Amino acid sequence: MNQKSFGIHLMNRLSYPQKFILIGFLFALPLTLVIYLLISEINSQVNFSQKEIYGNEYLRPLRQLRQHIPQLQLLDYQPLNTNLSRPEFRAELEAKIDSNFQNLANTDSRLGNLLKSSEKMNKTYLTWQNFKLRRHQWSLETYDFLYQTLLANINKLAADVGDSSNLILDPDLDTYYLMDATLLKLPEIQKNLSEIRRISEKTSLKSNATQDDRTQYIALSVKLRELSEALEFNMNVAFINNPQQNLKPKLNNDVQSFIFLIYQLSKSLDKLNYPSETVQYYAYIDSTERVLELSFDLWDKTLDELDVLLHNRIEHLMNKKRTITIVVFLSLSIVFYVFVSFYQSVMETVLVLDEASKKMARGNLDYKINLDNKDELGQVVRSFNKIAEALVYANQEITVLNDRLKAENVRMSAELDVTRKIQQMLLPKDRELKAVIGLDIAGFMESADEVGGDYYDVLQQDGRVKIGIGDVTGHGLESGVLMIMVQTAVRTLLAYNEPDPVRFLSAINRAIYDNVQRMKSDKNATLALLDYEEGMLKLSGQHEEMIVVRSNGSVERFDTIDLGFPIGLDVDITEFVAEKMVQLYKGDVVVLYTDGITEAENMDKMLYGLERLIDVIQMNWQRTASEIRYAVIDDVRSHIGEQKIFDDITLLILKQK
Repeated sequence: MNQKSFGIHLMNRLSYPQKFILIGFLFALPLTLVIYLLISEINSQVNFSQKEIYGNEYLRPLRQLRQHIPQLQLLDYQPLNTNLSRPEFRAELEAKIDSNFQNLANTDSRLGNLLKSSEKMNKTYLTWQNFKLRRHQWSLETYDFLYQTLLANINKLAADVGDSSNLILDPDLDTYYLMDATLLKLPEIQKNLSEIRRISEKTSLKSNATQDDRTQYIALSVKLRELSEALEFNMNVAFINNPQQNLKPKLNNDVQSFIFLIYQLSKSLDKLNYPSETVQYYAYIDSTERVLELSFDLWDKTLDELDVLLHNRIEHLMNKKRTITIVVFLSLSIVFYVFVSFYQSVMETVLVLDEASKKMARGNLDYKINLDNKDELGQVVRSFNKIAEALVYANQEITVLNDRLKAENVRMSAELDVTRKIQQMLLPKDRELKAVIGLDIAGFMESADEVGGDYYDVLQQDGRVKIGIGDVTGHGLESGVLMIMVQTAVRTLLAYNEPDPVRFLSAINRAIYDNVQRMKSDKNATLALLDYEEGMLKLSGQHEEMIVVRSNGSVERFDTIDLGFPIGLDVDITEFVAEKMVQLYKGDVVVLYTDGITEAENMDKMLYGLERLIDVIQMNWQRTASEIRYAVIDDVRSHIGEQKIFDDITLLILKQK
C-alpha cells in the first residue's frame, strides 16, 4: 500500500467528527503557538515601555532636588547679602527641599519595589536629615563636601532608576537620546553650572581670584562645552529618527537657545587663560543663573515629550495587538467556512444515497449500495436495510433532544442563580462596614429578578472612604452583568488612588460605554460617588437625591441632577461632572437609595414616594444605622403588601459617629 492509499484508508476509518477534530487540531496548534509568541512579545514591549514611564515619573522629584540643593549651598557664600542670607530665606529653601523629598517618598512608595530604589532613597533622605540637624557644627569646607556627597547620592539614585526602568536600554533612537539627555547630559551640565556659580560666589568674597580659581573656571568651561556639543548632537539624532517628525518643532528652539547661552558663558570663561583678564564673577553668576533656569525648563519639556512618545508607542503596540486579534478572527472565520463547505460536499454524497433509497421505496427492494467506507456514510448504507429500526431510532433521538432542552433550561436557571450569588458576594460585608472609621453604615439590596441591576459599595483606603450607589436601567442578567462591570471599575480606580471625581467618573463611564457598545446594548446607569474623610462628604455623579437628617432632626435634600450624567450613555461626560461638599456632624444621618424604594407600588398602584421615606427616617434618625435600615425596609414591605416587586430595592444608611 503506497503512502496516498494509506492516507485514504486511514481517513475512511475515521468518523467525520474525528476528521474535523484532527484537521482543526493540526491547524490550531501552530496558529496558537504563533499567536501566543506574537502577543507575548507585544505584552513584553508594552511592559518595557510602561516601566520606562515609571522611571521618568521617578526622575521628576529628583530634578527638583538637583535645583534646590545647589541653591541652598550657595547661601553659605553670601553672608554679606542680607537679603539672601536671612534665616527665613534659608528656612524657606529647606522647606522646599523637605517637600521635594516628600514627593520623592510618595513616588517611591508606589514605584520603589518595581524600580528597586527604596533603600537608596531612604539613605539619601537620612543624609539630608542628618545634614540639617548638624549644620551648625561644620566648617564651610565640610559643608561643600557634604553638599557634593548629597548631590552624588541623588545622581546615583537617578542612575540606578535609569538602569532598573530600562531607560538606558530603549531600542528607539528618538526616545533613547531623549532619555540620555534627561538622565545624563542635562544633569551633568547642571552640576557643572552649579559649580561655576559656587566658585563665583566664593571668589566674590575674596580680594582677587587665585590661579587655582582660574584653572577651575577653565576646566569647567571645557567640560561644559563638551557636554553641550554632545547634547546638541544627541538631540539632533533624536529629531532625525523621530517617526512623527514633531520633536524638532517642539524642542529645537529651546535646545538652540540653551546651547547658545552655554557657548556665551564658555567664551567668557575661556578668556581667563590670559592672566591679565579680570575675573568677572558677578557676570558669571548672572549668566549661570540664566543657563540653569533654561536647563531645567529644557529638562521638563524633554521629559514631557518623552512621556508622549512612550504613550504613543504603547498605543501603537496595543493597536498591533488588536490587529492581530482581528486577523486571527478572520482566519478562523475562513477556516469555519472551509469546514462548512467540506460538510456540504459530504451532504451532496448523502443525496446520492437518498436517491438510492427512493428507488428502494418505489419497490426496487433488491437495490443495494455497496460502499467500502468505515465512516458515517458506511453506517448510512447499512441503515437502508433497517428502515423500521431507523424510524424508531429517529423517535428516540427526538426524545433525547427534548431531554437535552430540559437540561439546558435547568442549566440556564443555575447560571442565573450563580450570577445572583456573585452579586451578593461582591456586596460589602458587615465586618468591612464596621471597620469604616467615623461612620456607622448599614446597607440592603434585594433584586426584582434572579439578577439585579442595582449597585452599592463601601471601600476604605488610606483613611479615605469611597461610597458608591447606582442603578442600571432594567433588571435581569444583562443589567446584573453591567452592574458587576461598574463595581469592578470603581474598585480598580480606587486601587490606583485616583482622587479627582471628574477623572474617576469619566474613566468609569468610558469603560462602561465601550462595553455597552460592544454588547450592542441600550443599557445605562445612574451612579453617585461619595468621598468621606474626617466628617467631610464630597458628592459627585448623577443619581437619586441624597437625604441628610441633621442631629436636630432637620432634613436636607441634595439633588444630583447637575453633578453628573448617566454612565454608558455618552463616550465623554467630563464636562457634566461636578462635586458638592457636605459637612457631617455627630449624629447626622445620610440616606442613599434607588428608585426601587420610592417607586415601589402597592396593590392599588400607589407609589411609596420620597416623602414617606423621609418621614420614616425622621422618626428613627436617633437609632443606629442598622435599626434605621430595618425600619425603612419594614415600612416599604408593609406598603407593597402582596404586590409583586417590579424593581430592585437598594438602601444605604450612613451615620456620623
